[in-house]
Amino acid sequence: MDLLIGTTDGLFHSTSSGAPFGAPVAATELTGRRIEHLSQVGDTIYVGTDDGLFASRGPGGAWQRAGLAGYEVWNLAASPADPRTLFAVTQPAALFRSRDGGRSWIEIASLRSVPGAERWCVPLASILPGRARAIALDASDEARWWIGVEVGGILATEDAGETWSAIYPGCPPEVPVNPDIHQIVLHPAHRDLLFASTGYGRMDQSEPRDQRSAGVFASEDGGKSWRYAWTGIEPRYTRPMCIDRRAPHALTVGASPTTYSSHRDPGGASAMLYRSDDDGWTWRSLGDPAHSPSPTNFFGIIPDPETVGGVLVGTDLGEVWRVSPAGVWTRLAAGLPDVQAVHPLR
Repeated sequence: MDLLIGTTDGLFHSTSSGAPFGAPVAATELTGRRIEHLSQVGDTIYVGTDDGLFASRGPGGAWQRAGLAGYEVWNLAASPADPRTLFAVTQPAALFRSRDGGRSWIEIASLRSVPGAERWCVPLASILPGRARAIALDASDEARWWIGVEVGGILATEDAGETWSAIYPGCPPEVPVNPDIHQIVLHPAHRDLLFASTGYGRMDQSEPRDQRSAGVFASEDGGKSWRYAWTGIEPRYTRPMCIDRRAPHALTVGASPTTYSSHRDPGGASAMLYRSDDDGWTWRSLGDPAHSPSPTNFFGIIPDPETVGGVLVGTDLGEVWRVSPAGVWTRLAAGLPDVQAVHPLR
């Protein structure tokens, strides 16, 4: 399988015909950049970086800037109604739209006008601006969007950004609301079924950390109400998540003890990979003996295009693994910087 692999130190290309190690993409524009996102729309590949968006007509083409310089681009999505209409979310938290395939961008400024937006942040030792890192678009209603902000909640609109509702998943009552949104995915067959992966971040410290919720939440009504889908599952800090568009629509989530869990920790990251085939009601581990728990943390989880229910997983040890629905692990690439995003070439 040919892969593009986005890392904390540039973009790499791994081919099925070579050794299981990636090779740097020959593009000075991407060398040394932190890659947060990889996706393909038509024959154009888009790369979200720590300084804007880049695009190429295939991995062997020239990589050119595609706008949003000065922003860290965390995610990009194409409108289901028009693939030339693109949406990008960034840090500092903002939403941009392009009507011409990424040649020009206009900010949808109403997002930053939502009450409470001035409190969005990433509350590390040095406070960072909040980041919009997730976007979901309703395939049957082009005016209906959801934007996930870390840390700020889910922003939902049903009128193409004219107005927004701020949503904080959290239920039952003993599970506090959670504004620390990492990923949002929509169920491919049910337009109102929404999943969110969350962490422990909060916009203030009024809630003791040991009382904070984290894990996966599910909504059957487009985000109006939520159920906690992570009861009894450990660890609870959930970040990477994907859903397979093919039945049974496997939902796969990577979980770790904390924000910083890493293979560099004494004893390793203690991460787990879980899968649900019933919309988050029950879960099973995909870990093999070497990944139960995993000494490395997981990033960049995407469905395996060649195997229904399988996934491709990047790790903070610079590896990419193919994981089968039965939990069989095959290493596809290694020896890279921390892997942030994976994209299979087609």
